[in-house]
Amino acid sequence: MDHLSHEAAAPAETPGRTAAVLDDVDRAILRELEADGRLSMRALAERVSVSRSSVYARVERMVADGVIAGFTARIDSVRAGLGTAAYVTVSIDQNAWREVAAQLREVPYIQHLAFVGGDVDLVMLVRTPDNVTLRDIVLARIHAVAGVRSTRTWLIFDEARGNRRLR
Repeated sequence: MDHLSHEAAAPAETPGRTAAVLDDVDRAILRELEADGRLSMRALAERVSVSRSSVYARVERMVADGVIAGFTARIDSVRAGLGTAAYVTVSIDQNAWREVAAQLREVPYIQHLAFVGGDVDLVMLVRTPDNVTLRDIVLARIHAVAGVRSTRTWLIFDEARGNRRLR
């Protein structure tokens, strides 16, 4: 769910609970789909040792519950022509956060936007073709957003994928 878009959360099964109830089979399905989102229901069923109809019903339920938010490809940014990456931190006027978020979602090359607590208000992952484009995005596009007070840019030299698998 995109919290910045102000979509309503799906009703929780238990009052006060926001996470869906998942059993070991559900988590096994999610681990397999994280590793290869293109698995067929048959292959997925074989890997988690349950019937194909059970896997299909569980995947459909997890999609309906918002646990599975979509199926996407992992893109190699460098090979896709986005070889310059940076984290950009942003300080904003506190009363303008909704408008700032709405405008920043429209800025090209911003791949991720997160409101955070601490010395800054936002952290963004920006991927561009080159340093000139990065400079233009930060100085001309981000700084042009009403409510943005300041930015700091942290150039990324190298990246490693962390362990994102569910436990």
